[in-house]
Amino acid sequence: MLAALLAGCGIRSTQVPTDFGPAPSRVPCALSGPDISTQSSRGVPVQVFLLCSGQLVTVDRSVRIPDGTAEAARRVLVAQGLLDELAETPSAPEQQAGYTTDVRGGMTVSGPRDKDPEDTLRLSTSPEDLTSSALAQIICTFSDSAAAQDDGSVILGGPAPSPLLSYECTPEVRSDPLTKSPPSTTVGGA
Repeated sequence: MLAALLAGCGIRSTQVPTDFGPAPSRVPCALSGPDISTQSSRGVPVQVFLLCSGQLVTVDRSVRIPDGTAEAARRVLVAQGLLDELAETPSAPEQQAGYTTDVRGGMTVSGPRDKDPEDTLRLSTSPEDLTSSALAQIICTFSDSAAAQDDGSVILGGPAPSPLLSYECTPEVRSDPLTKSPPSTTVGGA
């Protein structure tokens, strides 16, 4: 009698195939509370895109910009601040939530050269030399900030005279930055 009682405690089998989607991930990709490290710093509030469970997820940060900075210089300072935040190792709570970054430290960003469009940003590393996910993190972070053009696109190049490309952050790139690179078009200049 005990065996019959125990046998009835499980999930019943079914003759009909069922599809309830993929199994839930053990990594929530969500912080359980406010991150103290991002609250303690003062500056312009920004969001950066970190990697979590194979997709891009926004995280709050701040970037310091001196008061009275001209708009062109402000764009470059914001871009450099964002790049530095992307290269930082995620905080302990972020790591516990599964966040990582593929952007490596030491990269710098500068403004346009002589014949570049005025919204150009140039990295010290050529974009072609970055991993797909690192480029996606940079483009999506820049496109959601003061570093982007009015339409959200980002004109980016490597050290001059490397070619310039206009990049976009698309939903496909956000959902699969490991295999999908940000779409781009060639820009005159350089």
